[in-house]
Amino acid sequence: MQPQSFRFRAVLTGATAFTLAAALAACGSTDGGNKGDSAKAGAGKGAATATGSSSASAASSAPGSSAPGSSAPGSPAAGSTSAAATPVPAAGSGKVLMPTGPQAAFGKARDTAAGQIMMTTLTGPKSGVSGKVWVWLPPEYNDPKYAKTGFPVLTLYAGGQSAGYNTWTDNQLPIQEVDADLAKQGKAHPFIMIMPVQNLDSNEAKALECADIPGQPKIGTWMAEDIPDFVRANFRTVKGRDGWGLMGASTGAFCSAKLALQHPDKFKAAVPIDGYFNPDSPLWKGYENDRQANSPDLLVAQGKADVRILATAGGANAYEMKLVKAWVAKAAAPLTVEYYEQPGGKHLTTDFKKMIPDTLQWLTKNLAGPQSD
Repeated sequence: MQPQSFRFRAVLTGATAFTLAAALAACGSTDGGNKGDSAKAGAGKGAATATGSSSASAASSAPGSSAPGSSAPGSPAAGSTSAAATPVPAAGSGKVLMPTGPQAAFGKARDTAAGQIMMTTLTGPKSGVSGKVWVWLPPEYNDPKYAKTGFPVLTLYAGGQSAGYNTWTDNQLPIQEVDADLAKQGKAHPFIMIMPVQNLDSNEAKALECADIPGQPKIGTWMAEDIPDFVRANFRTVKGRDGWGLMGASTGAFCSAKLALQHPDKFKAAVPIDGYFNPDSPLWKGYENDRQANSPDLLVAQGKADVRILATAGGANAYEMKLVKAWVAKAAAPLTVEYYEQPGGKHLTTDFKKMIPDTLQWLTKNLAGPQSD
């Protein structure tokens, strides 16, 4: 799949603006008043109420291009349990973290043209949260030539409530096939893809917002601690944080931005696609200090996170463009935030799908690739 062309309107490193062009593809904007990323999850957060676009012009250049297991990674067990970029080298190049165990048992969720997607239920020892996690391993993972190779990890968050499902696991967002194809072309890393649920209840009034809300299940700890530990227990990964990235659309964009800003020791890069940045779950009532501590809108300006972020907005919705651009403008070094605005884009899964080739190439540019001892 060849990427379509689009242009970054502005890039901010800390508080300094500069222009950059890109050969990337298309994304989405907001149509309605509820969080979501598809017909399944509903329309996006906010309504189109004002006009606006990026004011900076862009020059022409390319921004970059350079498998889940079972009890034994790559051979699933039946049933589940509770444009080419130059890759960024990992710290301690050539270092691989082999699986530490214990190994989980995976059931097959579905087949794709690029291999099986597996599913298990992870009960986090640190959080106590029990939730579904889907995993996909790139074809290279089980190739004997890569038996001593560690792979980068990409965690994907869905839009909507994502309780019991993750849209990155179905054919609406065929990111696995795209990654396998781009990896063959040398345009993207072969990523281990981790796709967890984000909530334990489909009622949006009980949204956990990927955080440890007082009195609620510690889903933030589950995502930031238990899931990475689970990945390292089961799969060959790159040591350190340089091979760990996050991406999500809509509500999932909020999660990817928040977790990257809160845990720069664990994650190097994130792509929040058409997101919002102010926590608004009713469960925060009475816990304003905790809410603010989990607000990407505040975290982005603190100057504490040395991470790289690509934030997108859909050009068909002025509210979303204004929201995302205002957030990007707050970025404080050492944080680096790039902004992408898609002309005519809508807040729909069909538009998020168009972003896949180019977000994978951006992540490839900003994350370490496979490493061998």
